[in-house]
Amino acid sequence: MKNSRRKFVQSGAVAAIGSLVAGCNVQPTEDQTADTNNNPSPSIRNNPIGVSTYSFWQFNGPKESVPIESCIEQAAAMGFDGIELLLVQMTSEENSYLQKLKKRAFHSGLDLCGFSTHQGYVNPDKGYRDENIKKTIHQIELAYKLGIPTMRINTGRWGTTKSFDELMENRGIEPEIEGYTAEDGFKWVIDSIEQCLAKAEECGVVLGLENHWGLGRTAAGVKRIIDEINSPWLKVTLDTGNFLENPYQQLEALAPDAFLMQAKTYYGEGKWYTLDLDYARIGEIMRKQNYKGYVSLEFEGKEDPNTAIPKSLELLRKSFYYEIG
Repeated sequence: MKNSRRKFVQSGAVAAIGSLVAGCNVQPTEDQTADTNNNPSPSIRNNPIGVSTYSFWQFNGPKESVPIESCIEQAAAMGFDGIELLLVQMTSEENSYLQKLKKRAFHSGLDLCGFSTHQGYVNPDKGYRDENIKKTIHQIELAYKLGIPTMRINTGRWGTTKSFDELMENRGIEPEIEGYTAEDGFKWVIDSIEQCLAKAEECGVVLGLENHWGLGRTAAGVKRIIDEINSPWLKVTLDTGNFLENPYQQLEALAPDAFLMQAKTYYGEGKWYTLDLDYARIGEIMRKQNYKGYVSLEFEGKEDPNTAIPKSLELLRKSFYYEIG
């Protein structure tokens, strides 16, 4: 009798779940339905669009002048789906502050879709690299406390160019430290990132290696590190604005490993350079890889963010979508 009753309950539960799932199916709109043979065409969904808090600040003045809380409110008012937090813009790493940010974002209807951090491993000093490994592991723990599923990391750079402005004048190219080669640098970076992956897996935070100067300046450099480590907890944060040569070919090379895309716009001309990016073309590159993840705006122009960021959102909404069904 007990077995019969259990089977009856189980079958009822399965039926109930089935009806719920059926109720959640997305029905194509009239203009998304094929006119012939009554066969529905694939439905179209937009990628979720986020915005980096960097877009509101851009390192212009003290970070206290553009608090994270204000960025969250502005992003929600402008209609974004999520917000990416820039760690150096945050005023504290205390858990109480982190939880307040998480609560505010949730109440504003925003996902915390990314965590943008800084570290570097391109240095012959093992003590320096160990310190940056420790720093990265700490940052992973911060992402976990915030409930953020992916965190941007960098290779770091040689540091032979003393200012970022000078680095940009040289298109991101800088000489190696005397006595060392790029091969040394790749070994240091790969070894260092590998030591962070156990913590990333424990916390459920995917590390996204960005094409961001240093050994990550080119798609080939990023891909070499990703392929050699070959871990599900190391993917790519794919930045549309950091390839200064052959951007579309390089974006295409990394698109299969993209876990988060950062999309730059330059209204009012860029701070260091301006790229005329074809976002319709970039959107098509990502659709070929069936990319369904977040696109996070990094506005890097001189126009007032209050006018440039909404224009950027409209551009990205039109450019990034995918088919389902």
